[in-house]
Amino acid sequence: MNDQEIKNLWILSNEKLELQFEENRRNMQEISNLKVHYFVSSIKPIKIFAALAGIIWVGFGVFILGNIYLYSFAQANKFFLFSATIQVGLTAIALWVYVYQLILIYQMDISRSIIETQADVARLQSSTIWVTRILFLQLPVWTTFWWSTEMFYQWQFFQLVLILTIAIFFTCLGIWFFVNIRYENKDKNWFRLLFSGNEWTPIVSAMELMDHVSEYKSPVKERSQHTQS
Repeated sequence: MNDQEIKNLWILSNEKLELQFEENRRNMQEISNLKVHYFVSSIKPIKIFAALAGIIWVGFGVFILGNIYLYSFAQANKFFLFSATIQVGLTAIALWVYVYQLILIYQMDISRSIIETQADVARLQSSTIWVTRILFLQLPVWTTFWWSTEMFYQWQFFQLVLILTIAIFFTCLGIWFFVNIRYENKDKNWFRLLFSGNEWTPIVSAMELMDHVSEYKSPVKERSQHTQS
């Protein structure tokens, strides 16, 4: 066997190896997309429930608050009115995010490329973080909705200090969570505690699976470029 025959045999072997790698990559991508579809589909029920609950809550809140603003604003407890308005407004924003997530879930196609699937899962992940941040901003108004003007004249000093301290504490807590709930903090204990439920875990599993497929795909490209050179 001469040098040319050895070289041809080497090239043929490399071509067969690359075809095998490519076939394995396609099979892995198909299986991974099926798993990602399963992970993402598993969060549909909780997203649908959250969206329906949000629609009912926001609709009820808008109806009640609208009537107060239109017909009895002067007599209404302003602490309750403004606190409830902020709460319903933030819930409405969260509701929009849940609807956006449901649209993403139902539009996901397992036949698309890894990059497109990764982008969709990343959007789900990012929007889940954002909706949690938004909902934590509601903390202060849950401490003020029952206030009244009369209590500032009738209550004793230490009672006022107590309720103000509680309100300030929950305000600071809500702002802290809003600022610090970021994916960069995913390894911290408090973050894991917050995002350990059925709404978050499947998204993380899908993202990790997509990253694993990408890591497998990169060496295949490197081998292909090395062979061509």
